Amino acid sequence: MKTGCIILAGGAGTRMKSEKPKVLCEVLKKPMLGWVMDAAEDFGFDVTAVVTGYKSELTEEYVRSRGEYPTYLQTEQKGTGDAVKRAAAVAEQTDIVCVLCGDAPFIDGDTLRGSLEQHKQSGAAVTVISAEVENPAGYGRIIREGGKFLAIREQKDCSPEEAKICEVNSGAYWFDSKALLEALPKLSTKNAAGEYYLTDCIEIIGNACAYKSDNPDIVLGANTRQSLYELNEKARKKVLYGLMEQGVSFITLDGIIISPDVRIGCDTTVFPNTVILGNTEIGSGCEIGANSHIENCTIGNNVKLNNVQAYSAVVEDNVTVGPFAQLRPGTVIRRGVKIGDFVEIKNSDIGENTSVAHLTYLGDSDVGRGVNFGCGCVTANYDGINKFRTEIGDHAFIGCNTNLIAPVKVGENAATAAGSTITKPVPPNSLAVERGATRIIENWEKNFKRKKKI
Repeated sequence: MKTGCIILAGGAGTRMKSEKPKVLCEVLKKPMLGWVMDAAEDFGFDVTAVVTGYKSELTEEYVRSRGEYPTYLQTEQKGTGDAVKRAAAVAEQTDIVCVLCGDAPFIDGDTLRGSLEQHKQSGAAVTVISAEVENPAGYGRIIREGGKFLAIREQKDCSPEEAKICEVNSGAYWFDSKALLEALPKLSTKNAAGEYYLTDCIEIIGNACAYKSDNPDIVLGANTRQSLYELNEKARKKVLYGLMEQGVSFITLDGIIISPDVRIGCDTTVFPNTVILGNTEIGSGCEIGANSHIENCTIGNNVKLNNVQAYSAVVEDNVTVGPFAQLRPGTVIRRGVKIGDFVEIKNSDIGENTSVAHLTYLGDSDVGRGVNFGCGCVTANYDGINKFRTEIGDHAFIGCNTNLIAPVKVGENAATAAGSTITKPVPPNSLAVERGATRIIENWEKNFKRKKKI
C-alpha cells in the first residue's frame, strides 16, 4: 500500500508581521516546515509534496535544501481544499494520503503511524487526527456519539455543551486517495470566507473516524509572534528535558537554547547562556559554556568549551578551548589541544597536544603535534587576492609576535624567534630570527617635550 503526504505551506501569516512565509518562521532556529518534514521523514512516506503559496520561491528554496521533494504552487490562497487540489497528483500516485499543516511543528511520527493503523483497521475513508487539550478555545471540536466520530464542529457553531469538549481537530487527516480525488471537485465556496474547505471533504465522503493522539501538542501552531514565542519555549523545554533523560546536566536552564537535531552524550554539562544549533554532536563528559555558541560541529569526549564561538568545526577528545575563542568553518582541533583566550582559528588542522595560548590567529594552516605558539602569532594567509596555506611541523616552537607569511613551511622541531616575520621555509631543527638591527637615538628631543607636557 503506497502512502503519500501533502504538506500545506502556502499561507502568508499576515499577523506574524514577517517578510517571509509563515511556515519559515523558526522554532529553535528551525523553520516550522522543517519540523513537519522531519515527522514525514520519520514516518517514511512513499511520496511527500509541499504546497507553496505566499513568496513561494523562499519556501521552495528551503524544500530543495532538504532534498528532492515535489512542490505545487497555490497561486491564490483559496483555502485548504484548494491547496490540496493543487497537489492532487500525490493522490493519483498513492493509495492513502496524509494531509499535514506546515505551521503545526509538533506533529510526530508515532502519531502518524498510530493514526494510519486505526485508519486501516476501521475501514474508514477519512481519519481525522485529533488531540485532547486543556484549553480548546478556537479549535474545531470533535463530536462523538458513543465513542463514534460524528463531525467536526467549529467553535462558533458549538452548543454550550459541545463547547466544553476538549478533543479538538489538529488539521491533519488521512484520506483514501480515490475518495479524496472524488470529493475535491465537489467542494464549494459557499461559506463566509468564500474558500474551499478541506474539512468539507469529510461530510462529502461520509465514512470517517477520528484518531486521538497521545501528544496534545500536535494541534499547536503559530499565527502571531507571541504564539511563536510560546512554541519556542515549549520546544526548548521539551528538548532540554529529553537531554536530561539521556544523562545531560544543566545547572540552570537560563538562556540555554538547543536545537532538536543536536545529540549530546551522558555526563556532559551545559552551562547558562549557551546556544547549540544544527546537526551538532557532542560527546560524553564535556563542559559546554557558559556563553558559548556551537553550530554544526562535532565535539569529542571530555572537551571544555568556555565562551566559545564554533561553526562547522571538529573538536576531538580532551581539548580545552576559551575563553573568548572562535573556531570558524573547516577547523579541526585534534586530541589534547589547548586553545586559550582571544584565539581565532579558520580552516586549519591543529595537531595533537598543540598549545595556542592567547591572542593568535591561525588561518588556512596545517599544524603538527606538540607545537607551541607564543602570544600574538599570526599566519598571514591572504594577499588581497588569493589565500595560501602555512605548514608547521611537529614540536615546532613559534615565538611571540611571529608573523608567518603564507605560503611558508616551518619544519619539525624548528623555532622562530619572538618578533620575527617569516617569509622563507624554516628547516627542521633550526631557529629562524628575523629582526632589524637595533638603533639607539640618545637624548631624543620628543622625550623632553613629553615630560614638559606631563
